Amino acid sequence: MEDIDTTQSKEPFLPIHEEATSTNNRYSVLKSIRANKYLQIASGPLACALTMLFLDGPSSSRNMLAVLAWVFLWWLTEAVPMAITSMSPLFLFPLFGVSSADDVAKTYMDDVISLVLRSFILALAIEHYNIHKRLALNITSLFCGDPLNPPLLLLGICATTAFVSMWMHNTAAAVMMIPVATGILQRLPDMSHGSGSNTDVQRFCKAVILGVIYSAAVGGMSTLTGTGVNLILVGMWQSYFPQEDAISFSTWFMFGFPLALMLFFVLWIVLCLLYCSTSTGKSLSAYLDRSHLKRELELLGPMDFAEKMILTIFGGLILLWMTRSITDDVPGWGALFHNNVGDGTVSVMMASLLFIIPNKKNEGEKLMDWNKCKKLPWNIVLLLGAGFAIADGVHTSGLADELSDGLSFLKTAPYIAIAPLVCLVSATITEFTSNNSTTTLVVPLLIELARSMSVHPLLLMVPGAIGAQFAFLLPTGTPSNVVGFATGNIQIKDMIKVGVPLKVAGIALITVLMPTLGAYVFRTDRIV
Repeated sequence: MEDIDTTQSKEPFLPIHEEATSTNNRYSVLKSIRANKYLQIASGPLACALTMLFLDGPSSSRNMLAVLAWVFLWWLTEAVPMAITSMSPLFLFPLFGVSSADDVAKTYMDDVISLVLRSFILALAIEHYNIHKRLALNITSLFCGDPLNPPLLLLGICATTAFVSMWMHNTAAAVMMIPVATGILQRLPDMSHGSGSNTDVQRFCKAVILGVIYSAAVGGMSTLTGTGVNLILVGMWQSYFPQEDAISFSTWFMFGFPLALMLFFVLWIVLCLLYCSTSTGKSLSAYLDRSHLKRELELLGPMDFAEKMILTIFGGLILLWMTRSITDDVPGWGALFHNNVGDGTVSVMMASLLFIIPNKKNEGEKLMDWNKCKKLPWNIVLLLGAGFAIADGVHTSGLADELSDGLSFLKTAPYIAIAPLVCLVSATITEFTSNNSTTTLVVPLLIELARSMSVHPLLLMVPGAIGAQFAFLLPTGTPSNVVGFATGNIQIKDMIKVGVPLKVAGIALITVLMPTLGAYVFRTDRIV
């Protein structure tokens, strides 16, 4: 056994670090607070506590307002993921006595939620089988022109995006169409040089990307399934006014489609004026023509059985939505079932066929299976549920009555002045937070404002909800803007250049259409 030399310096098993200075410690603490969002997380409970301590009024309405402060601050600051914030009413409402656990849980699954869930499943099926790409290339090739007509091609790309966005979420439509658009633009030359032709190409690329993201937003306004905002509006209408007729898919389409169509042509005209010059066609013709698009279609091959069946189910779903409830004289097929069915009923029924019909590709494989549904946007579904829960809580807690009393000074204001202001406020807030969150915040207040003014609630609810979809100025306004901005073809100044006239036109259109076409469609002459 060897002798151990105890005179040698012993190396520590773990390295010894010098003690950090107080400055480094403070910096480390501040960095940790910022990285972990402790201040944002604390802002919600703190605002809730301050509301309860310093505001007077009935305890039930004060508690509801305190909960709202907590939830909205977490939404605005993104202290925790949006889906988690959206579930917070499930524990906050019972704890603060706003409503029971069972009552608040029921608001997270109603006919509107089932409508959007099954619509998302159908959208995933369309994406899985590349039907969206085939549709986009077919329609775009029709508009390409021979010789190349840039405004017509731009119209085709934008119209395709708007059509796709009518039947699925705006972000999903943008995600599907941006690769199609960039695939066309990749055939164009490098734009880093300063020649005149390349300037025309660069401007056209900007127009295409801006056209896709804004067409997705505009197209989504025309149907209930196009965006979560419309679904939140319909859900709140049913929650606040259960005795009134629900807003059906066809009812909304009668108002939303004309509005979206007019706003779409405003968008196209603005893009053509700003980004398509007389020399653009000549600059593009050497790189892009109809043959390129036909070559892309040939690579996809002929439609197979699965694609045909999904399109058949998709077409059948639209037909059933449009004919469930038509007019008082022609009640639609829903009357056969004593009007117990809803748009969500149809969505569930048709989407279920996707899990029954085989795709004829692999033995025993259906058109859809649950593994393909893992990309379902549950955050949007939960946000819709939170919006319905908040609408119900504002009503049952008495906060609605308190707000109505506080807005009594607006009773004498003319509607023609209030409507554009309401739309402008929503359109401004939505640039800094999500469209759905803006709607959830604004619509309950507008209901009470309408009561104070003694006007039909929808005359203010609809402008407020549609204004929340006018997120045209900043990339952060909506996820579809981020998708387009990430391509690198556009800058914020390009978005502002197109977004400002588009937002002004949208506010003007909703101000004119709501008391005219909207009054007829939604029958706002009735007393609610």
